[in-house]
Amino acid sequence: MTIRLGVFLPTSGPDAAASAVGGVRDSARAAEAAGLESVWATDHLVASAPMLDSTVALATAAAVTDDLRVGFGALLLALRPTAWAAKEIATLQLVSGGRLLVGVGTGNPAHGDAGWRAAGVPFEARGARTDDALRVLPALVAGDPAAPGDGPSVTLSPGAARPPILIAGNGIRARRRAAEFGDAWMPIDPGLDRLPGLAEELGDLAARHGRPVPGITVVAPTLPGEPSAAADALAGYEAAGAERVILAPTGAGWRDDYAFAARVRAALAS
Repeated sequence: MTIRLGVFLPTSGPDAAASAVGGVRDSARAAEAAGLESVWATDHLVASAPMLDSTVALATAAAVTDDLRVGFGALLLALRPTAWAAKEIATLQLVSGGRLLVGVGTGNPAHGDAGWRAAGVPFEARGARTDDALRVLPALVAGDPAAPGDGPSVTLSPGAARPPILIAGNGIRARRRAAEFGDAWMPIDPGLDRLPGLAEELGDLAARHGRPVPGITVVAPTLPGEPSAAADALAGYEAAGAERVILAPTGAGWRDDYAFAARVRAALAS
């Protein structure tokens, strides 16, 4: 099988502060040693639990690994000035040696709007702001002149190769956004029974924009707890169009999560 496996870094939850001391480095090294494809950092300014800054966490993970991909899961692009976000993305792409994956979301309403209010960004405008940012983000990251929002044209330097953009969200607006701007759609546990139909819809939406069909990265699918059975389930996701799965944290600690992911990967290989 060719489906790729990713895991979340331990950047959020009650132990986030402890993870800042060494957990991010240790978990990234462990993921690479286990042969996993990628590690991902969640992103919120104010969340329902403590959360480290995603950009710093991904830079740390990239610095202690060689081949592991590092990804935003998912970056709240609308929460930041677009040019500043592009600068961070380009720098991460450069320092990681081209290993960055940029998941882009509009925020989980379960976290509330406190972070948005603190940043001076209207919560209700986050979707429109995300679309506006995505229109100019590739040019800004590449170091080409672009005008974010109503501001003047700017050229950021150094530019970087454009990383893949994955659009997070389960609703139709996220699929439309993925079809228009993304290289992949990134839903949370969309359900294996529904995924083929949603993938077909995604292809139709992309065709309207004259764009290639985005890939699919499934986040936190419901899987059996036995590795070989989980591998069999992942075969179904791959057949339905998924190219990558990011396994959900279980709450037992990242070491247990990563050990399970490694066993699933071994079952897939066999």
